Amino acid sequence: MIVRMEFARRFLFAGMLLALGACTTADLASREEPNPPPMTGQTNDPAPGFENMKQGSEEDFILNVGRRIYFTQDSAALDSVAMTTLDNQASWLNQNTRWLLKLQGFADDSGSASSMVTLSQKRADAVMAYLASRGVDPSRMWAKGYGKDREVRACSERSCKVQNRRVVANLRTQRDDP
Repeated sequence: MIVRMEFARRFLFAGMLLALGACTTADLASREEPNPPPMTGQTNDPAPGFENMKQGSEEDFILNVGRRIYFTQDSAALDSVAMTTLDNQASWLNQNTRWLLKLQGFADDSGSASSMVTLSQKRADAVMAYLASRGVDPSRMWAKGYGKDREVRACSERSCKVQNRRVVANLRTQRDDP
């Protein structure tokens, strides 16, 4: 008798699990979002999740313009790649004037903490000066150097450290606090 009850209990439990699983699957099927446009393998395919990105949005800036500038060790000089990215940023910012720009400078660990703060500030200031020279109103921008804080990667290889020698351009709207 006990064996039959245990069998019936297990059978009932398995049936409840199957029923619950069927409800969940039906629930999910009814909530599915429309299929995104098919990927064609072309360079200009929209990035997954950004199919409905609006021109002039923060996502547009990040994906289509770029927000990071990299530097060589112990330098705040802009190279040709950095200038190309900054030219694109200036063009975008001059077309989308509602945005303010916070420029955050960073350095690697190749010097003392105070010298890296100074260097990271020089990098952020160099980016700000370049953007201003391209017509971006300086009152829309501010720059801050963070030194070797906020590393992208902690590493000892020279090729890896370049990721930490950067300026990141972060957009803010008029109502955001600096």
